[in-house]
Amino acid sequence: MKILVANLGSTSFKYRLFDMGGAGEALLAEGGFERVTEYTPCIEEMLGRLADDGHLVNDEDLDAVGFKTVLGKDLSGCVEADARVLEALDGFKEVAPAHNPAYAEGIRCFERRLPKARRVALFETAFFQWVAPAASHYAIPKAWRDLGIRRYGFHGASHKFVAERTAELLGREDVATRARRLYVDGPGEFDGAPLRLVSCHLGGSSSVTGIRDGVAIGSSMGFSPQSGLPQNNRVGDLDSMAVPYACKMLGIDVEEAERQLNKESGLLGLSGVSNDARDIREAATAGNADAALAIDHLIDSIRHWAGSFVFKMGGLEAISFTAGIGENSPQLRSRVCAGLEDLGVIIDPAKNDACRGTEAEISAADSRVKVHVIPANEELVIAREVERFLQAN
Repeated sequence: MKILVANLGSTSFKYRLFDMGGAGEALLAEGGFERVTEYTPCIEEMLGRLADDGHLVNDEDLDAVGFKTVLGKDLSGCVEADARVLEALDGFKEVAPAHNPAYAEGIRCFERRLPKARRVALFETAFFQWVAPAASHYAIPKAWRDLGIRRYGFHGASHKFVAERTAELLGREDVATRARRLYVDGPGEFDGAPLRLVSCHLGGSSSVTGIRDGVAIGSSMGFSPQSGLPQNNRVGDLDSMAVPYACKMLGIDVEEAERQLNKESGLLGLSGVSNDARDIREAATAGNADAALAIDHLIDSIRHWAGSFVFKMGGLEAISFTAGIGENSPQLRSRVCAGLEDLGVIIDPAKNDACRGTEAEISAADSRVKVHVIPANEELVIAREVERFLQAN
């Protein structure tokens, strides 16, 4: 089964072509484009490359195209990328302006160019669709709630993969199977021993998720990717009264405030140096107090959200780190887990320092809570979910 994964970023387009048939998961081709303003020409060029390499001679050479759609109004899950998905993307284009129009353009382009290939959308919110109402709503008027304003959660593909892989590493096939089949079978009932996991997706965009027995119980992100942890240049959590106050005192309108919160805040806003954690760490080491504050704030926010999920789950069996910062910063992982010995979290310094971008267990032999680093591979996650969707439909 050949599945093409189309990852349309705010200014980029990346693709991977997988053969999911037989005994393995083979990556046949991959590539991408940067500084993208229109996605249709990139898709056309990609299809030309794949044809020249003999991967896609005609429509029948491709079974499906998978899309990592971000946020849909009144729609989530792993679903057919049809008119209903396009309507859902359009309904929340103001909330995700950098992504929703891009995915709508991409879906329409593939519909024209490869009409025989199934198109499947895996929403980033899908992993959080079973979070309890008490944890997924804001205390706002009903008229606001009727607009679809609520906590959604993002990085769903990444957190779901971490849920599956952590369970596998711990020998918990019951939980791994439940997590794998989640979008096909739903959560159902679970009567096994608990597996309570805190998943830390830490990169240019970051979030922390509590996962009990393979199913998310909540996320640090809310209505949009703007909330939760500080992002590279997005603010993260902010008291709503700060916006009208800043507008009044600085003489700016809401649109300008929104631009600053999206483009000039987060790690960039705190550090004044960069939106890249590597540059900020270098500046902090050189004595830049604002850069040190940015790192301290990120770590404090991670621990704040992780602690809340441990409390809600009633315990902890595992912590996993993924994405660029989570996979490549031993110092940050060590600081996040510091002082948690009474909770059963003990990091092995040698294992932690040696782990950069590879899968590894970094907890000490006598640590009751197991700590892993799990490299992210969102395109493979999407290909797997598309394959499961097609098999079930």
